[in-house]
Amino acid sequence: MKTNRIGTLLALLVCAGTIASSAAEKKPNFVIIYADDLGYGDLGCFGNTTIKTPNIDRMAAEGMKLTSFYAQTVCGPSRTSLMTGCYPMRVATHQNSVGNHPVVDSTEITVAEVLKDVGYKTIAIGKWSLARQTQKRSAIVTHLLPTHQGFDSFFGTGGSNDSIVNLIRGEKVIEKRVNMGQLSRRYTDEAIGFIKENNGEPFLLYLAHTMAHVKLAVSDEFKGKSTGGLYGDVIEEMDFHVGRILKTIKEEGLDENTYVIFTSDNGPWYLGRSAGHIKRYGENAADHGGTAFPLRGDKTNGWEGGLRVPCVVRAPGRVPPGTEDDTIAGLIDILPTFASLAGGEVPTDRVIDGIDISSIWAKDKFIDSNKFASRPYFYYIRTRLQAVRLGKWKLHVPRPVDRVWGHYSREGDYGAVTEPLLFDLEAEIGEKTNVAAKHPEVVAELTRLIEKARADIGDHDRKGANARFLKGFPERPDLNPKLQKPRSKPGAGNKPKKNK
Repeated sequence: MKTNRIGTLLALLVCAGTIASSAAEKKPNFVIIYADDLGYGDLGCFGNTTIKTPNIDRMAAEGMKLTSFYAQTVCGPSRTSLMTGCYPMRVATHQNSVGNHPVVDSTEITVAEVLKDVGYKTIAIGKWSLARQTQKRSAIVTHLLPTHQGFDSFFGTGGSNDSIVNLIRGEKVIEKRVNMGQLSRRYTDEAIGFIKENNGEPFLLYLAHTMAHVKLAVSDEFKGKSTGGLYGDVIEEMDFHVGRILKTIKEEGLDENTYVIFTSDNGPWYLGRSAGHIKRYGENAADHGGTAFPLRGDKTNGWEGGLRVPCVVRAPGRVPPGTEDDTIAGLIDILPTFASLAGGEVPTDRVIDGIDISSIWAKDKFIDSNKFASRPYFYYIRTRLQAVRLGKWKLHVPRPVDRVWGHYSREGDYGAVTEPLLFDLEAEIGEKTNVAAKHPEVVAELTRLIEKARADIGDHDRKGANARFLKGFPERPDLNPKLQKPRSKPGAGNKPKKNK
């Protein structure tokens, strides 16, 4: 009798060990919840006392805040960096076009394709903006929509909601001029359905909200409910739907095997100096955007508030709860990090700017601190390299007035930079005191990094040696004013790749 009990006990232990081993080997799920134009200071867990975000705050309490996490300065470039793991200036674009928003060519490898290669189900929901930043179906480059860039399915919109939103499923417009106040709910409904349908298989869920980009809209359920005006209503509704996704993940038994990342595509949009926005929204146009406090700057400029965004990572049992990390990281790191966690492969036939930061998320005691401390981050606006950060130091290089987007900046943030500006972000996060004269050796070191980036990635006046261009089209046509940009019908050009 005793022997049978011992045998049964051993069998149970072996079985438990097998289950534990199987769970450890199971590929994690990834959920990216991506806000539009949400500022660094717009969440309760990042210091906001006006707008209530209890679900995202709970994510932070149960996970990790990344406090030096960088996007790009506007939506299209940020989505480019997230999808490809690269600075937007490096990637190949449709017909080598150069514009405010990159049109990412099918020769690029996206994070969705990396994960599909190792068995993931994938979906893109919401704002895409990488097949031209438009609501006009006729202007979209069809073969660059998500279903041709590694995603099994797509439910969302081609570009920003400046005035209207037309909804696309797959590649077909299914609804025009939708009620934008229902988009956050509808996107979330789609996300929840996907989670339930794919329980049991590893998945990537990319949910890119249309809000809080203007034109702001909110459902009747949340209208007028916050103390932060219409903008606050929009963010509180988004937070509510984050809670719905977290609840679904838990109810489906996926909580301990799912990374949920909440972040934004750039800083808040300051509308108070734009004549067009004032005309459209009135003298209180600035109230339609958020805040980057305590950072300086906003969307469209190279100050910290333009590119540094809130980021929260939650994965119970994988990411230690209630933690915070100030290591420099960004959207460019999503692809290599997901690849590492999923057992996928980062492309080796091209330069990838991002690095694997999974050890930071895990607060791994074996973190190579030198690897992260010696890593620079470069600030681009369109084709112009604006600044570089290394550790606590940030150097702005001389540049002219931005005649394209400068009117979206506050008075003190608009204007030419005529000399190098060096800031110690640990001593003064708000970039007010130029300490270049006190630290010429730091200026010299960061200037060398700037020159390396100019040669490698490119700048407003040169092609980068490791930037990628398509054969048959002029490389960087913007560098030659006499060169006509290639013209074609929408959707023409390189042949679409087959979805894996």
